[in-house]
This record gives sequence, structure tokens and C-alpha cells, in this order.
Amino acid sequence: MVSLGGNLKRLGKVQHISASTKNVIVRSLDPTRVGARVFDSEMKKVGVVFDVFGPVSSAYVSIKPQIQKPEKLVKQTLFLFEKSGKKR
Repeated sequence: MVSLGGNLKRLGKVQHISASTKNVIVRSLDPTRVGARVFDSEMKKVGVVFDVFGPVSSAYVSIKPQIQKPEKLVKQTLFLFEKSGKKR
């Protein structure tokens, strides 16, 4: 469950699972940062952002999964949890 003190933001829809790394690949709706926590629609933690790549206007995000069967996430919308407070 997500703790208080932050905001959920829609990340985007899962496109596929990388064959070589087994990372979850998402077409990102907005810019994000490496290390951000990622959740499914039931607010269960899926993993963390491992890499952001592609053109800025339509970037992709690679998520290092922390669940047993990441294949079940294909075509699902994922969300980011961003801490509120001052930015450094």
C-alpha cells in the first residue's frame, strides 16, 4: 500500500517485457526519473524505474520488476508514486 506524503501520477501503458533483461517496458506519458516507485491499478508495488530512453516527446521507461509474473502487466496502466515536498 502507498504511504501518505506523496502523489500518484499515471505513468503509461505496459508495451511488453524485455526478452533480454525481463524489464517491463512502458510508453511514458510524462517525464519521470530513475528510481521512482511504480504501482499497478490496485496500488500494489510493481517495481522501480530503471531507465528512461527514446525521444523526449514520446519516451519509454524500463521498470525493474519486483513481482513474480511481470508478464501479467502487459497492456495494463501503471502509476508513479512521487514524494511531496521540496525538490533538491
